[in-house]
Amino acid sequence: MTDLPTLREFRIEPSRDGIIHLVFDMPGRTMNVFSNAAIHEIGLFADWLKSSDVRGVVLRSGKDTAFCAGADLNELGVAYDMIMASPKAARGKTAFDHFFPLSRGLRALETAGKPVAAAIAGLALGGGCEFALAAHYRVVTDSPRTALGLPESLVGLLPGAGGTQRLPRVIGVAGALPVLLDGKRIGATEALSTGLAQAVVAPGDEVAAAEDWILSDPDPRQPWDRPEWREASDSDVRDLLERAWASALADPGDHYPAPFAILDCIRGGIVKPMDRAIEWEMDVFSRLIQRPEPRNMIQSLFLGKLEHDKRAKTGTLPPTLDRIEAEIMGVLRGEIEAAKAAGTADTTVSDALDTLGMQGLKDRIEAAAPMAPVQVATGGCGAEAHFWFERPLSDADDMLSARLLARMAGVAAGHGDAVSPDDQRLIDYGIIRRLGFPAYLGGPFALARHLGLDGIRRLVA
Repeated sequence: MTDLPTLREFRIEPSRDGIIHLVFDMPGRTMNVFSNAAIHEIGLFADWLKSSDVRGVVLRSGKDTAFCAGADLNELGVAYDMIMASPKAARGKTAFDHFFPLSRGLRALETAGKPVAAAIAGLALGGGCEFALAAHYRVVTDSPRTALGLPESLVGLLPGAGGTQRLPRVIGVAGALPVLLDGKRIGATEALSTGLAQAVVAPGDEVAAAEDWILSDPDPRQPWDRPEWREASDSDVRDLLERAWASALADPGDHYPAPFAILDCIRGGIVKPMDRAIEWEMDVFSRLIQRPEPRNMIQSLFLGKLEHDKRAKTGTLPPTLDRIEAEIMGVLRGEIEAAKAAGTADTTVSDALDTLGMQGLKDRIEAAAPMAPVQVATGGCGAEAHFWFERPLSDADDMLSARLLARMAGVAAGHGDAVSPDDQRLIDYGIIRRLGFPAYLGGPFALARHLGLDGIRRLVA
């Protein structure tokens, strides 16, 4: 065996008859995620594999918890800041160069000329699912803990390591859309029936089954790299994608850009050879990652949720969460009362809340105590206009919806100096969860920081 590459997030273990295992086993972690270091090592390993004399590779996890849970979202936040600190004209290239190495590494792995089998026990989500899709053969365990999925849309992103390209080619566009758009997870039985997995075995038998396949001397090429493969035509998928586009416009609506970016990836990539398709996917990803919605949703729906749930278990949620919830309910009731006093149907406020995705709050709002006008406490003004309400508005319904958002941000801003950044993130998630505050805005504290004093005053006026 040629000199092995030096790896830290993975390790290489020899097995029988010239087979090796690439074991994903991040030190100091209970769960594998794709960090920048792990991504770099995939590329190193794939380059080494091409010139090695091994018979084949089994991809497996060294953790009992899962195969791989996806990306390191803390590092994603750092990357977002790095990208946005670049000159505006360079941000797309900065994002592409930073994130494409995983796509490049997985593509090198599947074209190295060696059969690669994934032995999957537990969760294979996000980048973990994309890692498995780059294998030529997938064995999953018959266990309720086993599931594959691409949930990036749930935090405002899209799979950026070939997921929007390989999954539709493996299970078809119709089968892939719920996974890509809605975060659907696929269990062992469905994975087998759809072709996402080639074998389902009892827990503990997955590695032997993967090795047996390698020993059968299979063709070490993906279906899309074989001469008989034909890429789909635009007409093959047009109607399906147009229906999905219309559905995304209706729910959750065009305030969430990720579903439309995913559909753009599929439509533009499914007609291309894989090398060009993954570049197309990364072009779309590089534009999406520059938007504020993914950053907001990662901060609140992932990092904020982790802190919220941890402290909820210990009964140490900050009392400010209940206070801010009550104050938001109060100012919304004040808006309803003001509408009544002005002779405007109070249903307009309820309709505006429905437009924001905060359905069903009217009865709760009317039971809340009215609050005095909120005095905001943040300085400065918002950054570049990104959101729909930062454009000049002429529609009365849009203006009212924007006003309600600003009033809720004003509540948070009034507490800003007294609440730590970690608690702000936790409270943002709590308000999203309890009241349905739009997740793409990150929560009332995140919106207050974005708008600043001038922005809040302009929308409230």
